[in-house]
Amino acid sequence: MSGHAIQRLVRQSPRKMRLVIDLIRGKDVNEAYAILKFNKKLAAKQIAKTLKSAVANAEQKALKDNERFDPDALVVTKAIVNGGQPLKRFTAAAQGRATPIRKRTSHVEIHVDSKESE
Repeated sequence: MSGHAIQRLVRQSPRKMRLVIDLIRGKDVNEAYAILKFNKKLAAKQIAKTLKSAVANAEQKALKDNERFDPDALVVTKAIVNGGQPLKRFTAAAQGRATPIRKRTSHVEIHVDSKESE
């Protein structure tokens, strides 16, 4: 049983999100939940939502294929953060000028798979 979830346009820079996603890559799902719950970074909350969705998608796929499902047997096989489209804003600068601000966004992608299928 496997499943994946993608959360697009998360309002956090990819560089900050990658610090958290690197902690859960390759871990089993219960351990990943524990790491994300006690991590103080804001990105951990968004990544936890995506992980929860990936597990739910794996469960739905198992139900559809009439397979046995054990959420404790799932492992985070692939976890990546890509850059999304930045929000472009401007701020005031000296002598009546404007300077651009790029508020960066991220795409979070998490794949989970069972231990015995690896």
